[in-house]
Formats: sequence, C-alpha cells, structure tokens
Amino acid sequence: MTTQDRLAETHTRIVKSEAAALGFEACGIARAERLDDDARRLERWLSQGMNGGMSYMERHFDLRIDPTRLVPGARSVITLLMSYHQEETQVPGAPKIASYAWGADYHEVIRAKLNQLLDVIRNQIGAIDGRGFVDSAPVLERSWAQRAGLGWVGRNGNLINRSMGSEFFIATLITDLELMADDPFAKDWCGSCRRCIDACPTEAILPDKVVDGSKCISYFTIELKDNIIPREMQGKFDDWMFGCDVCQDVCPWNRFAKPTREAAFQPLPEILNFTTREWEALTEDAFRKIFRHSPLKRSKHTGIMRNLSFLRSSADQISQT
Repeated sequence: MTTQDRLAETHTRIVKSEAAALGFEACGIARAERLDDDARRLERWLSQGMNGGMSYMERHFDLRIDPTRLVPGARSVITLLMSYHQEETQVPGAPKIASYAWGADYHEVIRAKLNQLLDVIRNQIGAIDGRGFVDSAPVLERSWAQRAGLGWVGRNGNLINRSMGSEFFIATLITDLELMADDPFAKDWCGSCRRCIDACPTEAILPDKVVDGSKCISYFTIELKDNIIPREMQGKFDDWMFGCDVCQDVCPWNRFAKPTREAAFQPLPEILNFTTREWEALTEDAFRKIFRHSPLKRSKHTGIMRNLSFLRSSADQISQT
C-alpha cells in the first residue's frame, strides 16, 4: 500500500467515525465521476413528461450528472443515511401524512449536521473543499448511494438498504478529499416482488422500475402548485393529505426499518392527534406557528386546505355512488 493509500484509508476512517458520532446510521463513499448511465435514464424520464409540473428537474442537467461541476476538483462523494422511521401512528380516520414529515424539517436538521461534519473533517485533516446536499440541489443522491454500497434502487424508486429498509433520509457530501471508495451495491434484492406496483393507488409505479412522478400522490399533494387537483384523481388518494407511504408500507424490506434516534424527528403532537375537523378548522396563523419548522410548510396553508377539500369531495363522491 502506498503512502497516499494509507492516508486515504486514515481519512476514510475519520469521516465514517465522525458521521456515526453525528447520528448517521450509514456512510458510504464513491469516487466522484460523471454519471453517464444515469444521465441517459434521466433524459428519457424527462422526455416522457414524468416530472409533471416539476420543471426544476429539467434545470441544471449538467450539475446533476457531474460532481466536479458542483465542487471543482471533487474526488469523493460521501453518502449518509439517517432513519426517520416512526413507531407511533396517527389518530384513526384522520388525513394521512407521510411519516418523514412528522417531525422537524429534515433539510434544516441534516444540513446542520453536514456543516458540522465538514468542520470536524477540516479540523482533523486540514483545508478541504466540500459541499453538502439534502434533497434540495441537483444531486442524484440515490445513484451515489448505490455506488457507495449502501443499497439498491427499488421498483418504487426508493433506495433500499438490507438492514434499514427505505425509511431514511439521504444526504450527500461532495469533497475534493481523496478517500477509499466502497464497492458499489451490485444486486437487486427486489426479485420478482410487485407489492409496491400492485399497491400504488394511482398506478404511478411502472413494471420497468420507473416511477411516473406526474401520477404520484406526493406530487399532487406537495409539488403541484395548481389550485385544483385533477378530477380524474378523485377516489384514488386513500386519505393522503401530504405525501404518501403506501409503497413503503407494503415493502417487505421495511420490517428492518430502525426507529429514528434523532430527537428533532420525533412527531409533532398535532401531526399524530389532529382529527379531520381540527385540520379543516386550522387557521393560517395557527398553521404557520405550529408547522414553522415542519416539512408541511412547503405546501403552505393554502395547499393543505386544497388537499383537504379534494379528499372531502372524493369522499362525498364515493358516498353518492
């Protein structure tokens, strides 16, 4: 082993040890290089209009596939996983909220941890360049996670880890630090399972491991900016008001999901206990106060009220048939 290799090995141990100390359940490393295969898949997905109204997916294409465009001289891409799995449940009959959104906004929580990790690395190793990303920049985080040996992309489009399932956040740290790369995860453990495909209420999950984002309940309840949800979706939302967990709830690998250890991700009492009537009576001022640090603020009060109105009209339509 060369001196450079030994140094990279030492630096890798430091990165993984400090990541674990900050509460990340997994850490993997890949070499920073262009994602040419992913570029072709993304181009096909966009050309078929599967991003719906998410026009931001079409921007900064070159940045998505080349980490050196985000961090000049990038050598390593570090991927980190942090569980958000919850063992609590919402009050029966209430509008459903995807469990990742039950606690504090993960963008704020994990971005702070990435900054801490960078600071610690710089203190122990020296001056390095690096940028952290949490689902809010042109980074193909699931592809990097697979290359870093942390799992495979399932039929539902989620990264699946054999010991954690898929109920976790993915963070990416791109750096010019030379590290020891992990072996890519080579096997697809979905096998012949079709549970997520068969369970998807809007048939957004296609058989060839493609998810039509323009049909996903999460798209309609979070990303869609229109004042009205298309009528053809009525009766298909299964009471989901913000996001959707159906494909993860039915995934066999989530029997291994680990309860979150992060205090900031503990559920807000209102998320668990609000009834439909309490949600519908929620004023804009109260919404801003209660959910000021919650992912729900992305939909704003107007979006939540729109979603509730759609669920109510869907229920009325079903009761009349």
